[in-house]
Amino acid sequence: MAKNPYQVLGVAANAGDDDIQKAFRRLAKKSHPDLHPGDKKAEDRFKELNAAYDIVGDSAKRARFDRGEIDAGGNEIRQNPFARGRQGAGAGSGGGQNFSFDEMDLSDLFGGMFRGGPGGAGRRSPGRGEDQRFMLEVDFEEAVAGTTKRLTLPNGKSLDVNIPAGMNDGQTIRLKGQGAAGGGGPAGDALIEVKVRPHPTFRREGRDIYAEVPISLAEAVMGGKVEVPTVHGPVAMTVPKWTNGGARMRLKGKGVPAGKNEPAGDQYVVFEIVLPKTPDKDLEDFVKGWAERNAYNPRK
Repeated sequence: MAKNPYQVLGVAANAGDDDIQKAFRRLAKKSHPDLHPGDKKAEDRFKELNAAYDIVGDSAKRARFDRGEIDAGGNEIRQNPFARGRQGAGAGSGGGQNFSFDEMDLSDLFGGMFRGGPGGAGRRSPGRGEDQRFMLEVDFEEAVAGTTKRLTLPNGKSLDVNIPAGMNDGQTIRLKGQGAAGGGGPAGDALIEVKVRPHPTFRREGRDIYAEVPISLAEAVMGGKVEVPTVHGPVAMTVPKWTNGGARMRLKGKGVPAGKNEPAGDQYVVFEIVLPKTPDKDLEDFVKGWAERNAYNPRK
């Protein structure tokens, strides 16, 4: 059940608009999830504050709430024709607005949420359009190197979405003003969730990339040069003599490109010894004779 919005914001039912706004800004700043990562109570408190301000921070909704036409969650209340008077308690159940905290930052909260007046200190714009969520699939290499993809919205509008280098699976890109149209206010945002398709060769851990590379028995024993795939293109690598299956070598800087505050990752090549597809009698006889003369247990 949604709480009385005046009580949530700690203001009187006859408080002025400026007092309500100041209370919301002060409390929201203290409880913003970016300042309390992983704190579920702070996240719930932030949701509660936004739901309360959505009611009493909007003059039309506040008036309807005070008249008892909507409850604390913004839901319609069936009117009793014999009931009259101001109703500030606002009993009832409901949700209020939902906010996705991994997509918001303090500049979004205190820059885009308030409009008008010197320095953006005026009332919040009424009738803001809803945010809309979409999903966009990209290839592994595109997520690593960055790319631009065209997304067609349900209304037929097309958007060019910039995928920055190093994008992770499940991350969200916010396109301001590209969501649903507002009812007299600004349009909502488009929230693009990026899904990265799995790759048959590469896998990613942080900014490092791993790739399994098959080598022959001769290359494992005698060594040699092999071509190794990377997300930046193939490179030549020397396989040392007596390389075991599972041995790992590093290609420095061949992982995810450097970001603003992060260095480039590396690529790790994991060698896998692969025998010929067709059994070879000469190889079997050689290995059998060799094993009889040089018995050893690799599991010790």
